[in-house]
Amino acid sequence: MRFMIDDLEVLFPYPKIYPEQYAYMCDLKRTLDAGGHCVLEMPSGTGKTVSLLSLIVAYQLAYPEPRKLIYCSRTMSEIEKALAELKALMAYRTKELGYVEEFRGLGLTSRKNLCLHPSVKREKRGEIVDARCRSMTAGFVKEKKAKGEDVELCAYHDNLDLLEPHNLIPPGVYTFDGLLRYCEKHTQCPYFTARRMMPYCNVIIYSYHYLLDPKIAERVSKEFSKDCIVVFDEAHNIDNVCIESLSIDLTEDSLRKASRGAQNLERKVTEMKASDADKLQNEYQKLVEGLREEDERREAEESFMTNPVLPADLLKEAVPGNIRRAEHFVAFLKRFVEYLKTRMKVLHVISETPASFLKHLKDLTFIDKKPLRFCAERLTSLVRTLELANIEDYLPLQEVATFATLVATYDKGFLLILEPYESETAKVPNPVLHLSCLDASIAIKPVFDRFSSVIITSGTISPLEMYPRMLRFEAVVQESYTMTLARRSFLPLIVTRGSDQVAISSRFEIRNDPSVVRNYGNILIEFAKITPDGMVVFFPSYLYMESIISMWQGMHILDEVWKYKLLLVETPDSQETSLALETYRTACSNGRGAVMLCVARGKVSEGIDFDHQYGRTVLCIGVPYQYTESRILKARLEFLRENFRIRENDFLSFDAMRHAAQCLGRVLRGKDDYGIMVLADKRFSRKRNQLPKWIAQALHESDVNLSTDMAVAAAKKFLRTMAQPMEERDGISTWTLAELQDHQKMMVTGGGKILEDVEMDGNGKKDEYDFSDDEELARMDIDTPPASAPAAVA
Repeated sequence: MRFMIDDLEVLFPYPKIYPEQYAYMCDLKRTLDAGGHCVLEMPSGTGKTVSLLSLIVAYQLAYPEPRKLIYCSRTMSEIEKALAELKALMAYRTKELGYVEEFRGLGLTSRKNLCLHPSVKREKRGEIVDARCRSMTAGFVKEKKAKGEDVELCAYHDNLDLLEPHNLIPPGVYTFDGLLRYCEKHTQCPYFTARRMMPYCNVIIYSYHYLLDPKIAERVSKEFSKDCIVVFDEAHNIDNVCIESLSIDLTEDSLRKASRGAQNLERKVTEMKASDADKLQNEYQKLVEGLREEDERREAEESFMTNPVLPADLLKEAVPGNIRRAEHFVAFLKRFVEYLKTRMKVLHVISETPASFLKHLKDLTFIDKKPLRFCAERLTSLVRTLELANIEDYLPLQEVATFATLVATYDKGFLLILEPYESETAKVPNPVLHLSCLDASIAIKPVFDRFSSVIITSGTISPLEMYPRMLRFEAVVQESYTMTLARRSFLPLIVTRGSDQVAISSRFEIRNDPSVVRNYGNILIEFAKITPDGMVVFFPSYLYMESIISMWQGMHILDEVWKYKLLLVETPDSQETSLALETYRTACSNGRGAVMLCVARGKVSEGIDFDHQYGRTVLCIGVPYQYTESRILKARLEFLRENFRIRENDFLSFDAMRHAAQCLGRVLRGKDDYGIMVLADKRFSRKRNQLPKWIAQALHESDVNLSTDMAVAAAKKFLRTMAQPMEERDGISTWTLAELQDHQKMMVTGGGKILEDVEMDGNGKKDEYDFSDDEELARMDIDTPPASAPAAVA
């Protein structure tokens, strides 16, 4: 399909388009024309990725200035799907235009996934793959080979030096499999091919961390120009990703390893002073010139140890004199590690700001703030100078250096929390020092400042206004789209009580009450009976899932479920979960049917699709609140209240509902799909306005306050309707080209709107977002255990 949006011709690789896809593309173009940022919520299963790519690729090729698309997603499977969509789009453009455009699209992932070396690719741990790769590709290793020393080089990497950069690979879109096949055929390294081709690519698709984690972005993404378009897809958790990228945990074990690393470093410095003192002197002179000059000398592929983000003015400074000499710097690091060890010897929780930490440090050790800011950068320079191959031996020391740089660089937005025990019930001390980032905007600020347009999009990102507040940016467009349907293909239900009329909830006070647990079990049994093929069940936490499964076993509820479906459980172990998912899919495909018991915020809820027969019902048991007794969470809530005026209850409710919506979206992966969405907790009836617009508008008033029997009756009626053949009804859920053009003409004459923004409730009032009915209700909503309850990760 070829059509115009204003003056831009868009080639869309399907014969029909959804109304919401067209609306989405129009708002994307508005954002790009304005050169600003946007927040867009697109319903699950409505072709968000192909809409994004179709519009932005058309925009890139229509305007000749170098406008690269940096497309970020969360998981390998999502990145591979985006690459496949891009490949299909470019094939369609070639077919329609009659010629091959000068266009390159690539994905980037870790060396572990892209290595071709026969012995290295057999390693299971990414750190070992990285270390072995460095030992065969670093510049100093090649120098040793040139001098006749017996060292092993990687033939795949060596071949890259024989090719001109712009001739590394011909134009085209390369999936990971395609890149591996091409590079194997031409005996060249896929990872470094992708790295070196990035300046010549129109589209780069990779993980969030390559742009948000400063330790990685400094090496991978620093050369991108300001006019790049950045997309964060599946961005409902982007604030958490930003916080994790700048947070560090230190344990006694990691400090012991860091201490050994410092001793090894000291020995290497002594050896080099005896054998090649000039090399250390040259490094000293470079550090006098400043970090920026030193940074420009680097070869990106050699840098396995990287520094956290540093302000631009700091990079212009020379490294402080007291840590320029290698032996002085190592002694400085050893002293800092010993100080951290002494801080670990406590029996009560300590919480302090970076300023308080630095004052205590200076009083005890006379270590100043300024040299700490350069620790990570200085260590990277020293490791490179010493030509160390076994980098993994120094990773704990690098973690300490990164900790030092962060704590000395940022006065606000961070908190140090020292916990002497892993949990409140633990008897044996096992201290952990958390350097917790509380301000998500710190990590993403360089992205907003540097690039002209940043697009934050997901299927579950309500309320839209929360993200610009938390991430400190201005959005030129904020929009949530409805799902246009020819028939009601998904049925959201809120079950507030069991068949015995006892209210059900996962609140701490009643979550383990036998009547509540029994009613949850009855819901599971009844829906297992009527659901064809696959059913997915989500719990608020692993702890609660284990507790309720144990109680169900005693009540013989699981025995009853076994009569209708196979039962499988997600665990924290990724290999066990992968095996369970494979078995689940097999059972759904062969007609046996299965129930998958999962956890909100877990692997299954974030990246696994249960389309068609793999997920006909999704059941959310309880509201997935975070564990509110976590000291780190409490610190973040206090920070949000003081700096963003976001109340604790507002944030907790927003966070719980975005994860509940993410769970619900797992079973609906297209308009030809159908499924039942069951929210089993009385609190959901007050929170339905906090769901994404496309779910909230499908939730009828008659489906809000149901007992188990009423919900089962509604589900049976829905499934009977879905079993009937459906006539094609173009013009409602899909548009042909002619219908799209008719709509555009109507828009020009002022006869309508792309999609209705505001829905009316049963009383004819606007359906507006509201966090809670009142302060007291919000306070009662949160899963806070009594003071005497044992701590647990929820």
